[in-house]
Amino acid sequence: MSRTVDGFPHASAPVLAAYRYCEAVTGHQARNFAYGIKLLPTEKRHAMSALYAFSRRIDDIGDGALPADAKRARLTETRALLDRIRGGAIEEDDTDPVAVALTHASRRFPIPLGGLDELIDGVLKDVAGETYETWDDLKDYCRCVAGAIGRLSLGVFGTVPGARDASRAPEYANTLGLALQLTNILRDVREDAATGRTYLPADDLAKFGCTTAFRTSAAPADADLTGLVQFEVRRARALFAEGYRLLPMLDRRSGACVAAMAGIYRRLLERIAHDPAAVLRGRVSLPGHEKAYVAVRGLAGLDTRAAVRRGAGGIR
Repeated sequence: MSRTVDGFPHASAPVLAAYRYCEAVTGHQARNFAYGIKLLPTEKRHAMSALYAFSRRIDDIGDGALPADAKRARLTETRALLDRIRGGAIEEDDTDPVAVALTHASRRFPIPLGGLDELIDGVLKDVAGETYETWDDLKDYCRCVAGAIGRLSLGVFGTVPGARDASRAPEYANTLGLALQLTNILRDVREDAATGRTYLPADDLAKFGCTTAFRTSAAPADADLTGLVQFEVRRARALFAEGYRLLPMLDRRSGACVAAMAGIYRRLLERIAHDPAAVLRGRVSLPGHEKAYVAVRGLAGLDTRAAVRRGAGGIR
């Protein structure tokens, strides 16, 4: 029977235990993500942890060492589990805590669970080793693996009553997801190349002579690495500027969560812009104190106020 437990309404002890498991997964495996969701009230924080834990399971299948056929089989099983969650077939005493938590969260919030199907579709592209000829091709992949997460998260956050252009909130959440994913791709180009993965559009790589630039710690002599990185940085900045329009539509703590998560990646992007060759030396990261600063800035509402003030100009 559901009751108020530990200050969290409408959740039984088994459900709370499932949420705590998801929070442990989030805290251990998603340091950047965790900075943001810590700013949420309990119910939303738990729901976001459940979403992350299920998404992490999907990503781990794609990134794991299993052969491609085994990965596809595991993803099919995960999609079947998602169907059971969607159909309300998971009971509180189920042995899978992530499924229990996500089932409860999807009953408490209007989460568009089809976004997790999109994530599975995106990971299947990874399993198939797909590459992307144009930005439009890559954008479709990013929409699956990151834009969908933005739209899923919006189901938890909701929008404030009377928010201007609230009907565009899913579009902005999707765009912000694209901005984060493109930043991820820039940050991880060397690591991805080492595993045989290339995400940046072939058209862009060819334009700057960088088709083989990320296979070693030094770019070929005729490669314009700086030009390529700055080109992609400008694209990501435009996506951030558009996506930040979501912030004024959210309540204070949801806006702080989004501003913290997006702000960490935005600062990563600017660090890459300052030193493009850093992407060849390894993964670019932010120190903990800088991430904490971004979280405090989000909680103070600075980025939300800037989004309102600057409008289409975005956050600089």
